[in-house]
Amino acid sequence: MTATHFWRSVVDPLRVMSARVQHWEQARSHLREEALAVEEPLEVRLNQRRLAVIMRTPGHDRELALGFLFNEGLIHEAQEVLRVEEALDADGLPLPNVVDVTLRSGQAQPERTDSPAACQATFERHFTVSSSCGLCGKNSIAELLSSIAPLESDQLRFRASVLYALPEKLRAAQAVFSYTGGLHAAALFSSQGELLLLREDVGRHNAVDKLVGFGLLEGRFPYREHILMVSGRTSFEILQKALYARIPCVAAISAPSSLAVELAEQAGITLIGFLRGRSMNVYTHPERLLAAD
Repeated sequence: MTATHFWRSVVDPLRVMSARVQHWEQARSHLREEALAVEEPLEVRLNQRRLAVIMRTPGHDRELALGFLFNEGLIHEAQEVLRVEEALDADGLPLPNVVDVTLRSGQAQPERTDSPAACQATFERHFTVSSSCGLCGKNSIAELLSSIAPLESDQLRFRASVLYALPEKLRAAQAVFSYTGGLHAAALFSSQGELLLLREDVGRHNAVDKLVGFGLLEGRFPYREHILMVSGRTSFEILQKALYARIPCVAAISAPSSLAVELAEQAGITLIGFLRGRSMNVYTHPERLLAAD
């Protein structure tokens, strides 16, 4: 068996690699180059101590670290963070794939009872976060909603015609996916359908964490009048992150899980699935939807 040869792509060497593969069509084969989405570990340190290793697509690492800490209940607002920076080695040189978050208080104070960090007496544990799964969602919806209030009913409305246009806008903005076909995307849209922010990653949860981290870093948080659009399915963890970010509407190209629907209903979030062409399923809180133009 011949070895697979990898090399960094000139398109985006940080997030795209190339590989030489043997491509088959019917009974014939030939060698060709294929683009791969890069997946590498990111070590997140809190107050100079190792907290987690996240398997992710490189890029926007400071956002990912902050979004992860927020969604795990270790921080609750941007003002708690003194700085977010590359970690340094003993010689003062940057360590690759390591981000250090320093809190003003000097220690983490988890309050959310639903987060893994809050289930421990201290954050001095080492856990690995894969790119395909979240850390939360193991507790009941009742326990979750006991620590964070559902979204209040409001006058915010979304036109169906605006929602129908979101998948095409999302796809057009997925730069790395265009080369690799192997990345998830999460995007924030305004209530009028304007694309405000998009992040790609090998993990759906990472992409959403990056959106949250951006809002914390830039002082644009929470997202009370926005739409969250994800490229894949919606899980309990995605809805949980939306609830923490106070996002009133979550839309996806694929299906939601049963627990995602239950959480969206009780959390006051409008959940939309199978958003394709000019059709969609509205699973919860359809009162926010207005007829198409």
